[in-house]
Amino acid sequence: MAGVQTAVALREQGWRGVITLVGAEPHPPYDRPPLSKAVLLGKAEGSAFDVDFQALGIDLDLGRYVTGLAAGAKVVETDTGPIPYDHLVIATGAEPVTLPGSEGVDGVHMLRTLDDATRLRPILADQCDVVVVGAGWIGAEFATAAREAGCQVTVVEAADRPLAGALPAEVAAHMTGWYADCGARLHTGTRVAAIEKGAVALADGTTLPADAVVVGIGARPATGWLAGSGVELSPHDRSVLADERLRTSVPDVYAVGDCASFPSARYGSRLLVHHWDNALQGPRTVAANIARGEAEGQVYDPVPYFWSEQFGRFVQYAGHHAEADELIWRGDPDNAAWSVIWLRDGRLVALLAVGRPRDLAQGRKLIERGAALDRRLAADASVPLKSAVL
Repeated sequence: MAGVQTAVALREQGWRGVITLVGAEPHPPYDRPPLSKAVLLGKAEGSAFDVDFQALGIDLDLGRYVTGLAAGAKVVETDTGPIPYDHLVIATGAEPVTLPGSEGVDGVHMLRTLDDATRLRPILADQCDVVVVGAGWIGAEFATAAREAGCQVTVVEAADRPLAGALPAEVAAHMTGWYADCGARLHTGTRVAAIEKGAVALADGTTLPADAVVVGIGARPATGWLAGSGVELSPHDRSVLADERLRTSVPDVYAVGDCASFPSARYGSRLLVHHWDNALQGPRTVAANIARGEAEGQVYDPVPYFWSEQFGRFVQYAGHHAEADELIWRGDPDNAAWSVIWLRDGRLVALLAVGRPRDLAQGRKLIERGAALDRRLAADASVPLKSAVL
């Protein structure tokens, strides 16, 4: 997503030079959200971008792996030889975290690529018993699709609740029941001890039948190939440390999408955003800075946005919250539609909306404005958020 959008945005910004888009996968560039939905369920054969690369003069170099960067020589090393560049945009995304001990085990799957989704389709079509490891966004979306296909689904989460890394306990607690509502079983607070033929053994002694195991326990920036390149990486998460214009520590090298973190003046912290909207918005900034130069370029400081379709619910999130931010409920979380907002010094900084798209649309604009809200009005779900502005 980030690589394609950067190439397209460069042409839109008037860049006339050669553009080469290098990708490890042999498939034409494709969108990822349908992989856990229509593609997985056999309702679509693929999700290729509707982009005429030839007409735009974008050269696709597919099935080619990058192996290193010789920044001094301005050359990208690949498995089939070097590629020189004047400007380089790193958009290598993220790679899934593997479950220890599961590497090479038959019947263990990830859901990250088109090939992954293709391998999983027959499992859903055969209505197999499936164990999902991880109750994050991907785990929930896969469990939803598997239940729709008629599979027996059990989800195992090491934390004490779903979405433990994304949402506070008091919010995530109200999402736990969604699994049972959908007919999926949820085991929290326990880890996988072993994967056996036809079963998964848990650390608490439980044994779960499993024709297939799907692992969704997170992803890490795919930056290992940059070792020794001079491109500075975060010691915490190994993301490329991009600046406010998405430039790296190496001249003429930019980074965008899941592989790059950036400083946010809006939130006073460095953000690593593994979501689709970031891979759409960031490339426009990179393209502007390459095509127009620093004098007319752009600073990147978006309001992060994310959505998920799971268990018959449309979940949206905008902004970025911290543990110390004030949380306010809008509506009853045991009902079908509700929202949560976070305030910092009285100003709206983040919003989670479940079945309330109007809250999300208004809240996203208010976050961009840094709007202060009346707490009493903001807590009244019958009052439009925009009417709670002080």
